[in-house]
Amino acid sequence: MSQPINVPPGTKIRLEEFDARYCENLDRAAAESLTTKYTGALDDLTHRLYAENRRCVLLILQGMDTSGKDGTIRSVLENVNPACCRVVSFKAPSHEELRHDFLWRIHKSVPRHGELGVFNRSQYEDVGIVRVHKLVPKAVWSTRYESINAFEKTLVDNGTALIKIYLHISLAEQKERLLSRLNDPTKRWKFNKQDLEERKLWPEYTEAYNDALTKCNTEHAPWHIVPADRKWYRNLVVSRLLFEALERMNPQYPPAEPGLENVLFE
Repeated sequence: MSQPINVPPGTKIRLEEFDARYCENLDRAAAESLTTKYTGALDDLTHRLYAENRRCVLLILQGMDTSGKDGTIRSVLENVNPACCRVVSFKAPSHEELRHDFLWRIHKSVPRHGELGVFNRSQYEDVGIVRVHKLVPKAVWSTRYESINAFEKTLVDNGTALIKIYLHISLAEQKERLLSRLNDPTKRWKFNKQDLEERKLWPEYTEAYNDALTKCNTEHAPWHIVPADRKWYRNLVVSRLLFEALERMNPQYPPAEPGLENVLFE
């Protein structure tokens, strides 16, 4: 497989079979032109969603370190009114969050009606890093896939359009991005020596993501595997997926209050 795709539910997903450099034979200029078209349209669509105030959208971004979650958010949402969207980044859970079930901090961060919500990392950390670093026993994390599926079904049933995106980069591209952080004074603050230790666990993370993508790829909340070695193509695919989801929803401005045609100003 070599392109962004929704693999049919029940199919075993193997990231090794996806080409992280796939770009539909587009060149950068063509891709950026299309991206501008989609990101420009998001201003109107998200404003209508905000005014309608009945449904919401949740964009979930997952991926290996350096896969471009921050950059995707910055590029795709550049034309969206901040009043219409909310971005939540999930770091290591706090002491308070650890005192609750693993979905507690996720559920209280989902978008309200009218909002475009974006998760930079998500509930999938609890079947990813938690699994790789053995932070909880297998008997605990292995039951979470079913809980995640039920949680996402609840969101969808209550008016949330879910767009789940895995930003797929190669090991070679990750090396280049880590070196870029180290060599660029404006990016050096993002470099952490722990990144090198995490990089050694690439096979374990790949196995964990293969399972999460396979077991949580449902009809109501499918996964999109987006080639992300080329940032300009990544931005195109994510903006297109978001545009298409909002266009299908076709949010409408609510009707005006009756009798406004007779309003007089003194």
